[in-house]
Amino acid sequence: MKGINRYYLQSLAVLALILTTAFWGSTFFLIKDLLTNMTTLSFLGVRFIIAGTLSALIFSPRLMRANRKVWQHAFSLGAVYSTAQILQTKGLETADASVVGFITGLYVVITPLLVWLLFKEKIKPVNLVAALVAMAGLMVLSLKGISLGIGELLSLLGAVLFALHIVLTARWAAQDDPITLAAIQLIAIGVFCFLTALPYGIELPQNAKQWSALLYTVIFAAIGALIMQTWAQRHLRPTKAAVIMTVEPVFAAVFAVLFGGEDVTLRLVIGGTLVVSAMLATELIPAYRARDKIRTAKE
Repeated sequence: MKGINRYYLQSLAVLALILTTAFWGSTFFLIKDLLTNMTTLSFLGVRFIIAGTLSALIFSPRLMRANRKVWQHAFSLGAVYSTAQILQTKGLETADASVVGFITGLYVVITPLLVWLLFKEKIKPVNLVAALVAMAGLMVLSLKGISLGIGELLSLLGAVLFALHIVLTARWAAQDDPITLAAIQLIAIGVFCFLTALPYGIELPQNAKQWSALLYTVIFAAIGALIMQTWAQRHLRPTKAAVIMTVEPVFAAVFAVLFGGEDVTLRLVIGGTLVVSAMLATELIPAYRARDKIRTAKE
């Protein structure tokens, strides 16, 4: 029974992480409109300060019960995530968005390396192969050409920090209450991003449509997504989580086609198929192997 419960928990965690990436992917065409009136730093600062404030209000009982260790873990995660976001933003200033998207997605192969370097944990071959396939899919989806400059280097450093965030989240979500960890982290991200944007001036949405889009990114793609990600990573290995999270650009492309007026391309079909295949491999191959072991044991 315990093994069955663990299997269902892991399956639920996979679904939660897929939903998380769907929320992230659904925001791209909304953010594109918001950034016509706001700088990227302003958007990050306003978005996450609202998310952090709402989290403090909604989860205040949990926050008051949290010990110092949980606050330290959450603020560390918030600092890593905020720095990754800011580096990615600065990278976009001098590098093509498609290149930055691909380089950021390299966290899928950096994550298993960090797991091995930091904790000496063995990586399952299926997860490592899936990470490489997912990287190939990201390359097809987003890469049209690349040159090495300051923007690309900043994006690469951001990818390393995104990978570190995935690894540390898995580690600390197993020790701490994941909802409390996510709530405090949102407060930390809000503080860090807002303070970074403040010296350059804070710009706000200009109309009700833009405010609605911003609040969607706050409620679903920040609060909801980070809580689901943190809870899901309590039950999944970091390498597997990283592979699943590469589905984000696939969702971004699907939403752009459905609601943003963009066309379906061969690049989208091939790249999306590779990424989704990699994600399915991390889930289905271990399940088939486990089923074969059960059958062998019965025989």
